[in-house]
Amino acid sequence: MEDIATSSLFIILGVLILLSAYFSSSETGMMSINRYRLKHLENEGHKGAIRVQKLLQRPDRLIGLILIGNNLVNIAASSIATIICMRLFGHLGLGVATAITTLSLTLVILIFAEVTPKTLAALYPERISFPSSIILLPLLTLLYPLVYLVNGICNGLLALIRVRHNGDDGNSLSREELRTVVHEAGAMIPKKHQDMLMGILDLENVTAEDIMVPRSDIVSIDINDEWKDIQKQLVNSQHTRVLLYRDSIDDAVGFVHVRDALRLLSKDQFTKATLLRAVREIYFTPESTPLHTLMYKFQEEKERIGLVVDEYGDIQGLVTLEDILEEIIGDFTTSFLPDHSKEANVQPDGSVLIDGSANIRELNKELDWKFPTEGPKTLNGLILEYLEDIPEANISVRLAGYPIEVLEMKDNMVKTVRVIPEFYRSEDQSSSD
Repeated sequence: MEDIATSSLFIILGVLILLSAYFSSSETGMMSINRYRLKHLENEGHKGAIRVQKLLQRPDRLIGLILIGNNLVNIAASSIATIICMRLFGHLGLGVATAITTLSLTLVILIFAEVTPKTLAALYPERISFPSSIILLPLLTLLYPLVYLVNGICNGLLALIRVRHNGDDGNSLSREELRTVVHEAGAMIPKKHQDMLMGILDLENVTAEDIMVPRSDIVSIDINDEWKDIQKQLVNSQHTRVLLYRDSIDDAVGFVHVRDALRLLSKDQFTKATLLRAVREIYFTPESTPLHTLMYKFQEEKERIGLVVDEYGDIQGLVTLEDILEEIIGDFTTSFLPDHSKEANVQPDGSVLIDGSANIRELNKELDWKFPTEGPKTLNGLILEYLEDIPEANISVRLAGYPIEVLEMKDNMVKTVRVIPEFYRSEDQSSSD
């Protein structure tokens, strides 16, 4: 070292600091890179992504390699800096020269070899990782025995405290984590597509009971009615499939497709007997069936419609494939069913007039309300459960923070209510309740 000029030592020190910066930025870049984007680029044949993915298959070896290189250059830099300081400040004594070396080298390494390169790598991990892998991959092969030895010792120490590498890369996403990813996608995924993805993720949490058409609203025909009445109902039906029953809906016969009825009519064979022969078998599903399971069942059985039954086998409602799809993509514009713009009418004063049979989940979704959905499915059921009695008209209650006024009762059911949403309530209204 005595034969090397001080200027040359400064150059060597600068090179070592640059190497330290390279190892520091490589470590941060490799660890910060988006693993899902990396996998996508690898599948597309991106050479840099392929190299980085190969290095990240064993992150313990990658970190071992980087830290070996980083510590080697830092120790070498410390030695070179000590020699330089002894030459420049040796006359002040060994202790002063050592202190100057420690303080100055720490500051230089901290700024130029740690904070700055790591910050840059965290901001642009791909720009750092892809070029860096060109050097790290062959360097790992060259220093593999040393890396293997270091990792073996480290893994042995971890085993003593019962920490073992199980081969899980930790990149799997839970359903809730995936929901967060979709929410955080922002402009990268259009809002409508985000809603569809969220709808798919929510299928498991929604059951047939949540979306079914209630028993009382099922459009059906009593096959024992007069033949002219049956013909009139079929002609005026707004649905392509109609349920046939005998006397009571509990004695359901099956579904008839209006197309089959028209075909029989065109052949002058349209009678009760031929209509019954055209009836299609009923598919039954429990009310607790999750929608994703029901959708698979529909696909497997080649069905598009089914009746929902409770634990006793009693018919509770009707569910269709379109109902499931609407949970994912929203209401179809071709639907003939009444939408909630007819069931919920916003008044000039901000209050909302709602039909008591309105579905709570749909109200919450469309009006951004927070009514509880764990119990009754309709607003009428929610009010009856809360009061534990059948109310009279013009009675007021507060549910989930919303003042509700029962305006009309019919057949022991809440027919019409007035709801005042939180954001419309005045202080006077709040205190009067």
